[in-house]
Amino acid sequence: MKLVESVPNFSEGRRKEVIEGIVNEARKIRRVWILDYSSDPDHNRSVVTLVGEPEPLLEALFKMTKKAAELIDLRKHTGEHPRMGATDVIPLVPIMNVTKDECISLSRILGERIGNELNIPVYLYEQSATSPTRENLSNIRKGEFEGFSEKIKMKEWKPDFGPDKVHPSAGVVAVGCREFLIAFNVNLGTDNIEVAKKIAKAVRHISGGFRYVKALGFKLEERKIVQVSMNLTNFKKTPIHRVFEVIKLEAERYGVPIVGSEIVGLIPLNALSSVADFYLRLEKFDSSTVLENKILQKIVEEE
Repeated sequence: MKLVESVPNFSEGRRKEVIEGIVNEARKIRRVWILDYSSDPDHNRSVVTLVGEPEPLLEALFKMTKKAAELIDLRKHTGEHPRMGATDVIPLVPIMNVTKDECISLSRILGERIGNELNIPVYLYEQSATSPTRENLSNIRKGEFEGFSEKIKMKEWKPDFGPDKVHPSAGVVAVGCREFLIAFNVNLGTDNIEVAKKIAKAVRHISGGFRYVKALGFKLEERKIVQVSMNLTNFKKTPIHRVFEVIKLEAERYGVPIVGSEIVGLIPLNALSSVADFYLRLEKFDSSTVLENKILQKIVEEE
């Protein structure tokens, strides 16, 4: 069996009926499994984690993108998280018996279909990118929905697929093959957004921080605190505990406590194992000592 993971992000985190309507499109497709989905009202964004066989997964992602375009109007959308599309980004991650090149090919198939059938401009990003400037999602998203009508007129920002003008309500979407990404947020015991922004700047790669960290500072209005919101794009080379320790040190500089952290979506067991190894100072520890890993190994061997 070939399995691909996808974690599409949708620009709606407040209207439950809209989120359910989008997720229901994936529920209709056989050989596609919804592993998790969560919404954040402050970010006004939902993240869905799916895994499936390649062709059914592409069908599910297309149907979800179509439904999102029907139900979400970005002209009426506000939220803390940067966004450029109703379906903002669709990553494809090779999981089982699938190569990176196959996922790149799948991203092009999906992108072309979205562009042709839904009239939504599509940009290929990360490992699927057609130019170096499009590898980083933040470069593509810069200007967001409100600024994209002018941006798309520039020669260097001609879409990879679809029309050369922004969809009036659904915006544009990025599709691409990438490594496993961990969405990791750290909440701070203050309402001072400048503290969160300074700490985010200290850890993110683009401003001199960790190579595989993207970070922004956000307000969580409902809780009256602020958050350092991050994407860890390679947890093997930049582990969670290393980033957390620097955030803790930076927060101490400003006399601010960490009141909690969260994982958005799913996370590989190996990523948490490395955290346990670091904080517990475990000796001679590796993933083979994890009960669930040993059980899965035995099941695979018997098959």
